[in-house]
Amino acid sequence: MKHRLAFLFLTLLAVPAVLAQSWPNRPIQVIVPWPSGGGTDNVSRLVIQKMALPQPIVIENKSGAGGNIGIEFASRAPADGYTFVVSTAGAAINQTLTKNLSFNVLKDFDPIVVLAVNQGVLVVNPAIPVTSVKEFIAYARANPGKLTYGSSGTGSAMHLWGELFKMKAGVDLLHVPYKGASPALTDLIGGQIDAVFSDIGPALPYIRDGKLRALGVGASARFQGLPDVPTISEAGVPGYLARSMTGLLAPAGTPKDVILGMNAAAIKALGDSDVRQRLSGMAAVPGGNTPEYFAKALRDEVEVWAAVISTAKIEKQ
Repeated sequence: MKHRLAFLFLTLLAVPAVLAQSWPNRPIQVIVPWPSGGGTDNVSRLVIQKMALPQPIVIENKSGAGGNIGIEFASRAPADGYTFVVSTAGAAINQTLTKNLSFNVLKDFDPIVVLAVNQGVLVVNPAIPVTSVKEFIAYARANPGKLTYGSSGTGSAMHLWGELFKMKAGVDLLHVPYKGASPALTDLIGGQIDAVFSDIGPALPYIRDGKLRALGVGASARFQGLPDVPTISEAGVPGYLARSMTGLLAPAGTPKDVILGMNAAAIKALGDSDVRQRLSGMAAVPGGNTPEYFAKALRDEVEVWAAVISTAKIEKQ
């Protein structure tokens, strides 16, 4: 009896290894928890469709609830290497912002790789008499509570980027939520609001046309498309980081060989010159790193945004 139990135990341990060796033997599903044709969908499809695997990858959009619907669906999928999900900054934010989530993004998923990084940029209406981050901070301090900044909605990445700036720079700005980034940028150009912490992509054409003034980018390094614009950190707010990582997650317990196989396929796709050029055209910085790197980055983001949400007393509307 003891021998039979021992054999059964060893057999169960061997199942993931056997599974991984035969993987993939049928199509793979990747859930994009955002609408088709949006920024996250475009970046994800560009990279994922270039991933060379023995079986096709089927991308399915399951949007809604700030990305929670698609991620929840993936959290319930078998950890067999045939279902994956794309995550963005919303996944890290919603872990604290959304009450009574049925999943935990840190516990219920195994990170695979960062596909791309979208950086934030602080843009102002040119009528505002500031040309640098330091001048913006000084102007805000001289006009406490009077300067407004728009976002794509309460609890969005754009909103939290602004709240993080307020905390680190010690300024009082008035948040104006919109139903999307586009109307916020439109009102900024029209002078109805003073500033926006935007993804670089949507703001870039207006910056180049002189309709908006870029003061600083929210990354750890300058954006190649705006080489003369410093990072907000180097321009006067040390440690400030505003970014959105588009990454690939697997249900927790997915065989390690499968994780490494998807990681290798993604990194190879990200090395393709056409992929890199098209990502650059979307103002996205190509990713490509280890599962361990992505795991730490995701943990750090959950921690940072939890602190911002708590300090700013942000509640989902």
